[in-house]
Formats: sequence, C-alpha cells, structure tokens
Amino acid sequence: MPLTYDQISAITEKKFVPKLVDNIFNRSALLKKLKAKEKPQSGGDKVMVPLNYATTTASGWYQGSETLDTADNDVITAFEFEWKQLYAAISITRRDELRNSGDAAIINFVKSKVEIAEKTMGDTLGTGLFSAGTNSKSIQGLSLAVNTTGTYGGLAHGSYSWMNGTVDSSTTTLTISAMQSLYGDCGDGDDYPDLCVGDQDMFDRYYALLQPQQRFQSDDETAKGGFKHLMFNSAPFIADNHAASGDLYMLNMEYLDLYPHKDENFRFEPFAKPINQNVKVAKLYWMGVFASSNNRRHGILTAITA
Repeated sequence: MPLTYDQISAITEKKFVPKLVDNIFNRSALLKKLKAKEKPQSGGDKVMVPLNYATTTASGWYQGSETLDTADNDVITAFEFEWKQLYAAISITRRDELRNSGDAAIINFVKSKVEIAEKTMGDTLGTGLFSAGTNSKSIQGLSLAVNTTGTYGGLAHGSYSWMNGTVDSSTTTLTISAMQSLYGDCGDGDDYPDLCVGDQDMFDRYYALLQPQQRFQSDDETAKGGFKHLMFNSAPFIADNHAASGDLYMLNMEYLDLYPHKDENFRFEPFAKPINQNVKVAKLYWMGVFASSNNRRHGILTAITA
C-alpha cells in the first residue's frame, strides 16, 4: 500500500525539517552565529529591544554629609520592531506523484523539494540580514542599522546620534590602515567588533593584503562550521554573497540577535490539497525579528572598489 500524505508529512517533519533548519543557518557564517544565540519570543504586538543610551546624572564625588543628587534622568529607551513573516512551500503535483511512483521514489522526490525550500529560505533570510528596509515585509537589516540616516526600530538616525553606526563612505581602496581606523572607531575598552563581513571580492582584497606576510590565523568556531575565513585582529573575516558589493562590515555580535517567535520558528504545516488544484502542498513558516541593540559598536566601509 502506497504511503499516505499523512505518513509523508510525518516523515518530512521528523527526518527532513530538522536537517533543513540546520542547513539554512549553515549557509552563512553570520546566520550560524545568530542561530547559536537566538532569543525566542513568546509573543507581543512588537519586539522591544531595550537600549541603554546615557549614564545617570545622579552620580559624583561627595564628602561627608553633603546632600546627594537623586534626580532621575532618562537612560533607557527601546527599539520597536514589527514581526516579519517568511514562508516556503513544498508542492507535489499529481503528475510528479505518478512519475515518482513507489515509496522510495516519492520520499526522495520530497527530500529534493525540501532541499529547494531550504536554499530558498536561507537565501531570503541572508538577504534580509543585509537589507536596507526598502521591503516593508522583510526584516530590517544591517544596511539600515549601521547607518546615519533613515529610521531603524522606530527611531530616526538623524534625531539620535547615539544610535548611529560608524560609516566611512569616502575610502575607496581597502587598506589595513582604513580597516584599523574603522575597527578603532567602533570599539571602546575591551568591546570591539568580532566579525568582519564582505562579499567574495572584498574577501579576496583582504587576502591580497595579507598574502605578502603569509600570517594566517584561524578561529576554531568559524572553522568548525565549515566556513573559510581569515582574521583581522581577533575577528574572523568571512565572505557572504548577500553583502553588497563595495561594503565591508565590522560587527560586534554581542549586540546582534535573531528574535524568532517560539511557535513559528520553522513550523511545518502538513501536506494538504487545494480544492481547485491537482497538487498537494506543505509549508514552512518563520516569524521573527533581526535587531541590533547597540549600533555604535558596528561599522561599515561603503565605497571600496580596489
């Protein structure tokens, strides 16, 4: 007796979906790092990301019985992010079903369709991580967070300079000096960027800068994930094909997080047949937010051409 679609759904959810989720995040070192520390949310109208943007004014040196200042001042606000939803369909037409008759054949066919959904969702999420917020349905990405203009998390960059990333839009040639300057501008004390990200051309430019010295360090965690990388100071330098040409990001991962809804974190919806099509369709759903909680600790070179 052929497998029923309930059985195929059960096999897909148990055997294929967990691997699919892993592979989605394995498509990008940035995605993988975010997955390792994601912060599932239980609900709410929006995702609120608290921000400490000032120090208290009620503080200072005093002597003996002096009156102490206890006045309150605003030191905390929050970014507010709308939930963003993503899906991918896994469809099997009756024609496909007949052409792949037999339990083994149909399971292999379903597996290939799941792999396509995996690639699609991974690319869509990866693109969203670097987006500028032009698609209102997408997560707000690094291009909007690490900026000095636009509105991010409900706050205008132009109105709150403390929420701006460091942006260098004038340097056109990648040099160690330019990178070190950006790195220094993003840090304070022992709090500095711990990931550098650009496209393959940017990675190759940095490789060319290092090649005469042939001093290649390694980051065990990044290497363990199967990602090729170089090192800048103590930060892995990785290539991500979702990054825009000419952009080199320096990111502090302490302040970057994915906030998926706990009940919609790659939820699998079993195969069902529409009333007006000879096809059965399953779906994968994700809902969440990508957010930076301290843009000042990130930087970008936006005009590198050489």
